[in-house]
Amino acid sequence: MSGPALPADRVVLGRIVGVHGIKGWIKVESETRPREAIFAYSPWELGTATGWTPYRVLAGRPSGAGLTAQLEGIDDRDVARALIGATIAFPRAQLPPAEAGSYYWADLQGCTVVNLQDVELGTVSHLMETGANDVLVVNDGRERLIPFIDTVVQQVDLEHRRIRVDWDEDF
Repeated sequence: MSGPALPADRVVLGRIVGVHGIKGWIKVESETRPREAIFAYSPWELGTATGWTPYRVLAGRPSGAGLTAQLEGIDDRDVARALIGATIAFPRAQLPPAEAGSYYWADLQGCTVVNLQDVELGTVSHLMETGANDVLVVNDGRERLIPFIDTVVQQVDLEHRRIRVDWDEDF
């Protein structure tokens, strides 16, 4: 499903990836850490092909390797199925401030990455979790995977949208 553009004042929390049962429960892919934290944010704004619609989260729980949720007004499997592929967003202004030295992934996306020699390595397209550490995915026509660890990431300047890393341009 192709949804509408994400409003600048919203942050993506996850996606609806399936249905669960016959009473309208949905399967959720969460981008929050821990993943169950997605249930603390309500109402969700769901982006579908028809636009953005708020839904209050009535219940949420782990289910096997994933998460399931029940949304207000969604009590039928067929209605829930129509939401598969929807983006789950939340107003940025309602997020608590990040702790010192921590960042919301959404705030790092789009930042320019430069190394200690001031060579521009590209722009952060997204981040991914590997289990050992988070990784910046940086693109400049080619994709670089740069570990988001203290020995590599030297400075994050959100005001100027710039991240300085100790990273060789040939990697």
